[in-house]
Amino acid sequence: MSVKVYIPTPFRALTGGQSRVETEAGDVKGLLGDLEARFPGMRDRLRDEQGVLHQFINVYVNSEEISALDGEATALKGGDDVSIIPAVAGGSAFTIEEVKRYSRHFLLQDVGPSGQRKLKNARVLLIGAGGLGSPAGLYLAAAGVGTLGLIDFDVVDHSNLQRQVLHFTDRVGDLKVESAKQTIGMLNPNVKVEAHNAILDSSNAFELFREYDYVLNGVDNFPARYLANDAAVLLGKTLIDGGINQFEGQVTVYKPGHGCYRCLYPAPPPPGAVPSCAEAGVLGVLPGIVGSMQALETIKQILGIGDPLVGRLLLFDALSMEFRTLKLRRDKGCPVCGDHPTITELIDYHEFCGAPIPAELADQRDRVAVH
Repeated sequence: MSVKVYIPTPFRALTGGQSRVETEAGDVKGLLGDLEARFPGMRDRLRDEQGVLHQFINVYVNSEEISALDGEATALKGGDDVSIIPAVAGGSAFTIEEVKRYSRHFLLQDVGPSGQRKLKNARVLLIGAGGLGSPAGLYLAAAGVGTLGLIDFDVVDHSNLQRQVLHFTDRVGDLKVESAKQTIGMLNPNVKVEAHNAILDSSNAFELFREYDYVLNGVDNFPARYLANDAAVLLGKTLIDGGINQFEGQVTVYKPGHGCYRCLYPAPPPPGAVPSCAEAGVLGVLPGIVGSMQALETIKQILGIGDPLVGRLLLFDALSMEFRTLKLRRDKGCPVCGDHPTITELIDYHEFCGAPIPAELADQRDRVAVH
């Protein structure tokens, strides 16, 4: 009857660096006794001189703390997961509710309590609460990213509901950022949502980007895409970029020193050459797939795990269900991230892209629309 035990980082010197060990025990007391016998020094880490568990040590069986069960008499069965969670100096301790919520993360060797703490301390800005921002926001919130910033100037429309899963029918006409904030709060009240009901432009991009660790790009026009890229490069921010159109999507990660969007596309196509989703349409499920991959890449960046899409462009064809990965390279002559950059401040991106400003928005510049 094998039981897996998660060993916290401060205790791993006692287990030869192992983050997980297996033991056979019928209850928690027997399990702890086995650990104390096998790993010298473990008893002092777990118990006081009277043999009582230290008050700064919590023991969980699956997702339940043993004080809510039968204490050390809590029965164990084969396949159970036991986690030893000590208090950590420096804040970001987890509540009982959070431990239950993130219990499956705690069991992952590459996440665990220390990784979950990184997620809790992270700040991510989502540009757009639309097709890509919706799934990305939901999964980042579910994963426990502590602070999500949302910037969008639009209101919920019936045409959004086919793909923008942050919003619901009874919210048509509501501000997207407020609708998104409400949905995320219902999913995970531990996440702080900072709603920015505004148009991202050259006047506020720096101010906003500085407040966050990572930026997730969900925009749907070239002026917005070049604006987000340049602001991220000039501030040294990692940009998790995604794009969708009809039945195809793409995802990449632009990390400082590893190239940027301008390395891939130095100049935009002529106006009208590439239609937006509003003009060409988009399969509703496609942004769900691409936005989820953006969330995954963001989490990998926060945790520092896996092989991120840095220097690679992932292409997805929904009709053939094919994925292709292309290599990207940093262009030494890139005007914004190259060896001798010529762009050192934000510019007029509508003029650069030759894109007319919509008549209803003509009193402002550098507008951002979202999928």
